[in-house]
Amino acid sequence: MRKLAGYSGLVIGVVGVSMSLYHVYARLTTAPPDSLALRIITLAFSLVLAFLLFPARKGGRSDRIPWTDLVWAALSLVCTDYLFIRYEYVNSRFPTADPLSGLDIAMAALAVILVLEATRRTIGAALPIVAASFILYALAGPWLPGIFHHRGLSLEILLDQTYFTSEGIFGIPLGVAGSYVILFIIFGAFLEKSGAGQFFMNFANAIAGGARGGPGKVAVVSSSLFGTISGSAVANVMVDGWLTIPMMKRTGFKPEAAAAIEAVASTGGQIMPPIMGAAAFVMAEFLGVSYGSIMLAAMIPALFYYGALFAAIHFNAIRSGLRGVPREELPILGHIMLRQGHLFVPLVVIFVLLLQGFTATYAAIISSVSVILLSWVRAESRITLRKGIEALRDGAEQTVPVAMATAAAGIVIGVVLQTGLAIRFTSFLVGISGTSLLLALAITMAAAIILGMGMPTTAAYIMLAALLIPALIKLGVTPMAAHMFGFYFACLSAVTPPVALAVYAAASIGKCGLWASGLQAVKFAAAGFIVPFFFVYNPALLFSGSWIEIGRALLTGTIGVIALAAGLEGYFIREARPWERAIFIAAALCLIDPGLVTDLVGLGLLVLGLWLQRLRPAVMLAAPVRPS
Repeated sequence: MRKLAGYSGLVIGVVGVSMSLYHVYARLTTAPPDSLALRIITLAFSLVLAFLLFPARKGGRSDRIPWTDLVWAALSLVCTDYLFIRYEYVNSRFPTADPLSGLDIAMAALAVILVLEATRRTIGAALPIVAASFILYALAGPWLPGIFHHRGLSLEILLDQTYFTSEGIFGIPLGVAGSYVILFIIFGAFLEKSGAGQFFMNFANAIAGGARGGPGKVAVVSSSLFGTISGSAVANVMVDGWLTIPMMKRTGFKPEAAAAIEAVASTGGQIMPPIMGAAAFVMAEFLGVSYGSIMLAAMIPALFYYGALFAAIHFNAIRSGLRGVPREELPILGHIMLRQGHLFVPLVVIFVLLLQGFTATYAAIISSVSVILLSWVRAESRITLRKGIEALRDGAEQTVPVAMATAAAGIVIGVVLQTGLAIRFTSFLVGISGTSLLLALAITMAAAIILGMGMPTTAAYIMLAALLIPALIKLGVTPMAAHMFGFYFACLSAVTPPVALAVYAAASIGKCGLWASGLQAVKFAAAGFIVPFFFVYNPALLFSGSWIEIGRALLTGTIGVIALAAGLEGYFIREARPWERAIFIAAALCLIDPGLVTDLVGLGLLVLGLWLQRLRPAVMLAAPVRPS
């Protein structure tokens, strides 16, 4: 992204601040714009900022805006303003029935080109290539074989659907970006300007830094908190990793283990309430439920994810004889809370508001105001007018990649709806899997990981929601569990080789091999790969059911993820032999499944494994590795 100063920087700042202020105003005013108008304005701002901030190619000049990009930005305003000029006509016409004029077709084609190019610049080529492939699929339907065959769309109907309706570029995903996501990103930007990121790191160091494997545990705590600000696994790694990975290496962690821990911890920020990734807001819109419902459903799986990672780090540290950071080098928790503890309050505010059933937009705006007010408790956290303007600008700039991803994904959804591909794909998947839900889940998992390799979590999840998740629902999975399943694996693609973007970022900091780090990351993230299969079969893990069912699922699942970490790391109360590791893993699988019979079997296996370990003498562990 370009770093612009002078007049160009001023223009970018004005556009960014205007974008943020408009979206806040649109949610506060008593006469808000209708959904289509808001989506058009969101796209206009996003396209302009995409062409002014992101060069056409990597390595391009980052200190000035070439005239060609100014032309792209001007064309973006032309194609969005055109819809406002003809707004009454667009709202009153019958889509695909009333013919388009030549100028209509030209503007629609221009909009598609602009969206694909802006998406390529902001998030890479994978999603634009997928969207372009779906456009070709829509046009070439009569000549395609098997389930891909359809009667075909004319270019006019395709452009009409994509540009002049709310089932294309201006569909639900872009609406979510303009209605919800930008407000939460602005909240995160204000939180960052208050110094909350450094507070989270200091807090994590104070409570976990001195324990065995302390720096690894610090990465878990700080990354789960920092996800509230960034909402991106890679961004989380690049902010936290520069401190935690060298700290882990200094206290004895192998470089690939240090990189894997940071990558897995950072990826979890997208699934950790109260503020998850942008895809969670899209999911709420698709399901027609409040974001608070999504947050509540995600709570237990997120606790299992981070609990398993925390336990794995602990067992790894004991087995390797690692120590924590010397106490004299760590901040004192009491001092940290006294000087910076007020920065926790906005997170509590947003969490409580969402649980109480307030809208996500209201919770985001009130929490942002609370950040500003509470920042004045201490001089070092104070958000001045200058910092406030910077936060509004940063919030807009960070929204651009999300908005472009949702706009491009809207093109795909429009094609899927017009061609009936979703129905055929659902029938195809149901036909392949037959009565085997497990096979359908495995296919969906593989598709999610593959899609997530080349595009952001939000875009990958939207593809799954259009093509594969309906098949899971048809096979009897509850809608919440089906969507959460796809969402989880779209997130986990960030740590799944061969293309694991969070691992790549962490390995570059840790100066270690990509494959070694990636395989280690899969082991550390094991709970994330297992728990989704269980909450599909038992919704108690998604906070659905009686309090007794939910409480038992939480208790036995917590024991289960600890047993899972012990089995994978090869250590519980002492070094585990191969058969003991197998017993612990089997116990974990039974305990994570909330059924009463499986819980009893799992507890029995766990007791057996511990008894076998107690029967033999402990093996002398490696001498403790002290910080250098």
